[in-house]
Amino acid sequence: MGGEATSPEYDLVIRGERILTTAGVAAREVGVRDGSIVAIEPLGNGLRGREILELAPDETLIPGLVDTHVHVNEPGRTEWEGFASATRAAAAGGVTTIIDMPLNSIPPTINAAALEEKRNAARDQAFVDVGFWGGAVPGNIGDLRPLHDEGVFGFKCFLLHSGVDEFPPLDADEMEKDMAELKNFDSLMIVHAEDSRAIERAPHAEGDQYQRFLASRPRGAENVAIAEVIERARWTGARAHILHLSSSDALPMIASAKRDGVKLTVETCPHYLTLLAEEIPNGATAFKCCPPIREASNRELLWKGLEDGIIDCIVSDHSPSTLDLKDLENGDFGVAWGGIASLQLGISLIWTEARQRGIPLEQVVDWMSRRPAELARMTRKGQLALGYDADFSVFAADESFVVDAKKLKHKNPITPYDGKPLAGVVRRTFLRGAEIDGETPTGRLIRRGTA
Repeated sequence: MGGEATSPEYDLVIRGERILTTAGVAAREVGVRDGSIVAIEPLGNGLRGREILELAPDETLIPGLVDTHVHVNEPGRTEWEGFASATRAAAAGGVTTIIDMPLNSIPPTINAAALEEKRNAARDQAFVDVGFWGGAVPGNIGDLRPLHDEGVFGFKCFLLHSGVDEFPPLDADEMEKDMAELKNFDSLMIVHAEDSRAIERAPHAEGDQYQRFLASRPRGAENVAIAEVIERARWTGARAHILHLSSSDALPMIASAKRDGVKLTVETCPHYLTLLAEEIPNGATAFKCCPPIREASNRELLWKGLEDGIIDCIVSDHSPSTLDLKDLENGDFGVAWGGIASLQLGISLIWTEARQRGIPLEQVVDWMSRRPAELARMTRKGQLALGYDADFSVFAADESFVVDAKKLKHKNPITPYDGKPLAGVVRRTFLRGAEIDGETPTGRLIRRGTA
């Protein structure tokens, strides 16, 4: 019997000179069956598929990105963003899995009933896979285990006002008690680490001067709060994660804690790695986020922290709002909503900077795909490897484009990157082996332990 007659037929075969596998970029053929990667063979082996995709010479097949820090805001503030618009934007940026933050939606995800409301809102609207974080707020320690059992990937808390009254902050002692509770079932506490006392004593941010806003959120506020997180994680033995690191001052103590065996991980975001305080125009409230975009010297140290392995991953912290909440008319940093809209642009933003620094695409994808998936303990996401979900994007690393906020797929047409030239274009995105068309939602709601 001839080999051709017995060789398996796959649902999809992708062939190309540049396939980013766990062994690096190589000429490969990838076979997909029932939504999973079931074959990776040298190019030329002739895998047979019902559908064949031949990559162009300038295209690299990369694993779908995993963005563990997205504010979708639905239900309750759906005019800010929603599951359909957010996941369309994610797919357009090569992101195939997001984890939604527990606040800015109403109700916030602080009990099992609220989680069910959010799942009901997301169901049948998602173009990529969507998971959920739970929230840790004063008084809901009894809700943490039920949320965990319902499949949230961990719990977010703030150490200062969150920006919305329905999601109040914990003080450090409350955070420690919740960490001790999470340790009982090996969950993760993710922390917005800025110290409220330091910010209360800092200058106020009113007006259109960016430097004044920057002074209102000093590095010291981050440093003090991160020290608290480290010590409370050390004392309880719980897993802790620092969200959106912007202060490079904190890197030495983070490195020290990791060497000591504290169960600590850290993320940063594209805006801290690509934008500079010195270049932000006064009144340009599209750039406002908390913690803030800092100076050039700080940015360089964050890149070094990534390269040294002190910072674990890069995620968007996509935190959009309506145009009026950005106070574009007055440009007042004291009243504008603090959040950057960037979900669709992450890989291009980071690749544009990374290639200038001699950092290869493989490393960028590792920071934005495998590492966030590991943070969330996903075992089928974040790598192009046998047994993993067939989540891919086709990336043209040498093609360039200029960002046009009006053409982005998130709901409100504002981003600080408007008009910025970027390298790297996501041409197509696949979820479980099927191309995402932006018309038919095929994303699933995923739970801890099943993704």
